[in-house]
Amino acid sequence: MSGHSKWSSIKHKKAATDAKRGKIFTKIIRELTMAARGGGDPDTNARLRKAINDAKTVNMPADNIKRAIQKGTGQLEGSQIEEIIYEGYGPGGVAIYVTALSDNKNRTVSEVRHIFLKNGGRIGEQGCVAYRFRRQGYIDVEKAKAAEERLMDIALNAGAEDIKDEDKMWEITTSPEVYEAVLEAVKAAGIEVADSNVGYIPQDYTKIEGRQAQQALKLVDELEDHDDVQAVAANFDIDEEELARLEQI
Repeated sequence: MSGHSKWSSIKHKKAATDAKRGKIFTKIIRELTMAARGGGDPDTNARLRKAINDAKTVNMPADNIKRAIQKGTGQLEGSQIEEIIYEGYGPGGVAIYVTALSDNKNRTVSEVRHIFLKNGGRIGEQGCVAYRFRRQGYIDVEKAKAAEERLMDIALNAGAEDIKDEDKMWEITTSPEVYEAVLEAVKAAGIEVADSNVGYIPQDYTKIEGRQAQQALKLVDELEDHDDVQAVAANFDIDEEELARLEQI
């Protein structure tokens, strides 16, 4: 299975743990503040609209959402947050693309570099792996939840680009512009969505196994666990049996 879909399924299992630790609140609050710089009205700001939906999904109090937005629009004072992109390589030459939101760029780059190094990777120059990813919307649906033909009909009619077979999942891909419309069409049809977002999707994959696969999973896990990191994209390809074994370690 591809790095994107495989990691999505792993994240789905650990989402409850992340929420309990409160990390998801920290990340969403920063995203709300950053998104609100493009305007505080979610009706005209798609990025803010999605951040608000994400906040509501994890039951974030309305006051927290409001304050985060007001910091972004300048109505309330707050630390200056900036968006930072890190590109690098993991074990076996896996390409990794990291998006972070930080109020201390020097601290964040030092900590992210350390995570790469201790897990067999390294940060590269700007642009070293960006060309291997494309910004797209993705919607993952468990195969047991929908037949391929029906899902394809719904998704393509709503403007999706493609639907792929990813082992236990159907993965719908869209342009960022029609992501919301396709997602709503799928949900309106009564189909349960396992995971969805707009992110950087690998356009090629690097096969890894054994210790390299174990290190790559640990690297991505630790990067995603960092408070400043919003999203991690990786182009690893690990056999399903290998993944099942590694999850038990």
